[in-house]
Amino acid sequence: MTDNHKTVEQAADSQIAMANDATLTVYFDGSCALCSVEIDHYARQRGAQGLCFVDASTPGAHTGDNLPRDVALRRFHVRRADGQLVSGASAFVTVWETLPAWKPLARLVRLPGAIIILEGVYRLFLPVRPLLSRIAAGLGARPRREGAGAATDGGR
Repeated sequence: MTDNHKTVEQAADSQIAMANDATLTVYFDGSCALCSVEIDHYARQRGAQGLCFVDASTPGAHTGDNLPRDVALRRFHVRRADGQLVSGASAFVTVWETLPAWKPLARLVRLPGAIIILEGVYRLFLPVRPLLSRIAAGLGARPRREGAGAATDGGR
């Protein structure tokens, strides 16, 4: 059976096993074409073996007790190996610190005040994410999880 044909239970078990071995667990909206392109980019990077990607749009996705699925779909979240949950701009920086090609940007954003600016920009981006995702899809980007577009429409 290929990964594309796994049952929900097999996919969930696989997510748990990967999360236990990963440095970071990255929660994303696989029904969003734009998000999927970004996650696919991160997954191809050197250092991505330390990341476990969990598509929160998948029914039965394990997001943890303190991260409801609807919250995971509204904002970018990362869980560190110690269980600490980070979201928004801080979550992106946490991923960037793991990927060698992105470390210079992570260091730059750690300068005083930069993360506050990045978080502000991220909050401005969230309401237009569904529109940008539709534009990306129109340009050929495909969500990892087809047919679940409703997840990207809810108040981001």
